[in-house]
Amino acid sequence: MAVKVRPLHDRLIVERIEETEQKVGGIIIPDTAKEKPQQGKVVAVGKGKLKDDGTAGDKVLFGKYSGQEIKLDGDEYLIMREDEILGVLESD
Repeated sequence: MAVKVRPLHDRLIVERIEETEQKVGGIIIPDTAKEKPQQGKVVAVGKGKLKDDGTAGDKVLFGKYSGQEIKLDGDEYLIMREDEILGVLESD
């Protein structure tokens, strides 16, 4: 997937990573009651104020109310500042 937008300065475009179906005590939680995931994949980065090794493709953690939701070509993304990212997930 290629996003045809380059964010300005220290902003990132992040695609949320959907979590698996949640069950609480054997009860399946409907989609309308689920919280939005707080993990995402960076799909585009701006040219300013980049961290040492932050790049597109990183899986990141962000706060519940971080960023601004946008829609590009029918897909939903978040656009946020670099300092709203809480951490980068590393794979084993």
